[in-house]
Amino acid sequence: MPTQDTATTATAATAAPPASARRSKITPERELELYEAVLDLLREGGYDVLTMEGVAARTRCSKSTLYRQWKTKPRLVAAALRGTRQVRLAGIDTGSLADDLRAATGSIGAGSGRDTPLLHALGHATLHNPELLRALHEALIEPEVAAIEAMVRRGVERGEVAADDPAIEFVAPQLLGVLRARPLLEGRFADGPYLTRFLEASVLPALGLSGRP
Repeated sequence: MPTQDTATTATAATAAPPASARRSKITPERELELYEAVLDLLREGGYDVLTMEGVAARTRCSKSTLYRQWKTKPRLVAAALRGTRQVRLAGIDTGSLADDLRAATGSIGAGSGRDTPLLHALGHATLHNPELLRALHEALIEPEVAAIEAMVRRGVERGEVAADDPAIEFVAPQLLGVLRARPLLEGRFADGPYLTRFLEASVLPALGLSGRP
């Protein structure tokens, strides 16, 4: 026959399941919805304006769920960046370096209206948060740089560009750097047509490849 202490313990165990059992589960679809809302709020108001309360209101999710899953705003933003990562340039391989870069500028330009505000929104915050900086690099910067460098490497292997051409080092910084430069200088995004003109007038001639008239 169980003692009173044993019965009390059993009752408490039944009434209070372990923390892991109480933790709410978020489906992958719901998680992606939350991540997209976080990035949209960042684009609209910037990192400093973003709050867990704002995310909860936008997504009709309880604030306690957000804190339970991600603990802090920086962790939620880092997770959103990684969870929505898209590699747009990796599949480009036309057989010609010039045409690869033309296709890349079209793809980069098409996403500039979404990527550039995000880069600006996170720029200052990443200086003070290494986790955010790593997430930003992993989600938006490193995949594109790696894809462009692979295009150039294939161009070198085909003999289109000399392996020691000093312009090789600056192809990715030029194409990605102008995304942030044009809004600062002209107040407009570096869209596809602008990036194409930039490529034909500056990047291809530096590589010794003929640009289009």
